Amino acid sequence: MPEYFLDIEYNNLTYGVDQVNFKEFECCTFNHCTFSACNFIDVTFIDCVFNECIFSEAKINHVALRTATFNRCEIKDVNFAMCNKLIFEVRFNNCVLDFSKFYTLKIKGTPFINCSLIAVDFMATDLTEVLFENCDLYRAEFAKATANKADFKTSYNYTIDPKTTKLKKAIFSLEGLKGLLYKHEIIVN
Repeated sequence: MPEYFLDIEYNNLTYGVDQVNFKEFECCTFNHCTFSACNFIDVTFIDCVFNECIFSEAKINHVALRTATFNRCEIKDVNFAMCNKLIFEVRFNNCVLDFSKFYTLKIKGTPFINCSLIAVDFMATDLTEVLFENCDLYRAEFAKATANKADFKTSYNYTIDPKTTKLKKAIFSLEGLKGLLYKHEIIVN
């Protein structure tokens, strides 16, 4: 049975490899904490908020993220694809998620606001109704993804092939159309 922690605020902590294993956190807030060394096993975060935390290169293979909000966090090269898929619900505000992976996850309606998503793997991901607000999507991969009703209108640097990505009713700006036409070598001025 995991240890249970409710409504606790954690500040300026650096967690070791197995320090959070077999624990469940509910309604907790983490401020300026570092999780990069963690190799998570059987960890659950329910209604938790992470402010200015560092997760870069953390192994989150056995984590349940149930309504987790990340604000101004560094989450580079993290594989979310191995997270517990039951009630996987996240929000990202002003985060750096470069080189992270969401491969095959269902993240319907997830907001990515003012995020750096350089070379993020969204292959075969359900991105239905996802909001990409003012995000840098340079070299992000969308092959075989479903991005129906996704909102890309304020984001930039994306290249998406409409032949390999479902985009029904997705929203793009006129400026962003070149990211959909790159494969056809069409020049848009």
